[in-house]
This record gives sequence, structure tokens and C-alpha cells, in this order.
Amino acid sequence: MKKSINTALLCAAILTLAALQGCATRIKASSTDNPAPAAEFKQYARIELRPVVFKDGYRGDVSGLAKINENLQKDLTPRLAEWNARPANGRALVIEPVVEQLSFKHGAKRVLLGPLAGSSGVLMRLNIRDGQGQVVASPEFFQRAAAMGAGFTMGVHDNMMLTRVANLASGYVIANYETAKGGPTGAEDANVALNPKP
Repeated sequence: MKKSINTALLCAAILTLAALQGCATRIKASSTDNPAPAAEFKQYARIELRPVVFKDGYRGDVSGLAKINENLQKDLTPRLAEWNARPANGRALVIEPVVEQLSFKHGAKRVLLGPLAGSSGVLMRLNIRDGQGQVVASPEFFQRAAAMGAGFTMGVHDNMMLTRVANLASGYVIANYETAKGGPTGAEDANVALNPKP
């Protein structure tokens, strides 16, 4: 009897471990650091921030997209109002935030399945172009919410992931306003793809 209970517990542990290993997000960044933009952003007297969108052809969680947009607008709107109050110099910058991948576990799925719902992850890019459409910078930003942590906090970590990715993106814009110096993607070495796409 004792042997069969131990065998059952061992089988349950193996199945749980296998399930949790499948919970890791497949979303990866291409680097841990973003390069500096071609020019510091203060050279542009007008800076426009467009709404966050999914990349062409990608379908993802619209509620997650809305939360990222809300946080990005909240972070940058006061700065943009200040920067755009300067005299015009004929130079403009357009910031287009594009979510390339998003796995956002939330709501009933997270509450019911907890860690077994899997990890959440997001990869977002800012396409920053001048008035002529030339690329000034194209930084990417990565964040994830681990299955275990997100599961046991009933989705709080999933939502915080969306706040963090917006904070990273707005931080890059603010940090590169005075001096072009780049910034972190938010990824650690373990979250970087071994063969990033060109």
C-alpha cells in the first residue's frame, strides 16, 4: 500500500513538473541592450506618440494591448506636452509602439489554473522615425511574468508585466531625449533568443 502511494506521488510530481516546464513563454528578445538612436530626441521640436498596435498580421489579447497603451500614454504625455511647447524647428519625430508578441494570461484562466496557465510574456518595439520616414531608432522591450509567481498572485504579476514593458519603453524615450545613449530591453540573458531574427 505504502509503495503504491509513493509511486502515485512520484507520478503526480513528474506530471506537475512536465506541465510547468511547458508553461515557459516562448517569447524571446534579441538582446539585453538597445543601441543608441541616430540622434538625441531633443533635436526634434515636435514628437508624436501614436497608439500601441499589434504588428501586421498578429492577433493577440486586445485587453493587454489597451493596458500597455494606457501606461505608455500616462508615462509620456506630460513630457511630450513640455517638449512640444518649444518653438518649431521644422523637425518632427513619430513614435510608433508595436507589440510583436503577447501572451497575457489573465481573468478566469489565471484564477482557475494558477501556475498551470503558463507564463505571460510581451515583446514590444518602438519604431521611431523622423518626418521624412527615416528610422532614428527601433528599440525593443521585453517582459515576462513567470507561471509560478503570476499563478499564486492571481494575475497581479501578469498585469504588472504590462506596466513594466511600458515603463521600459517610456524610459528609453526620456533617457535619449538629451543624450543618445540607448538603454535596456528588459530581458536577461535567459530571455534572449540564441538565433534572433534579422
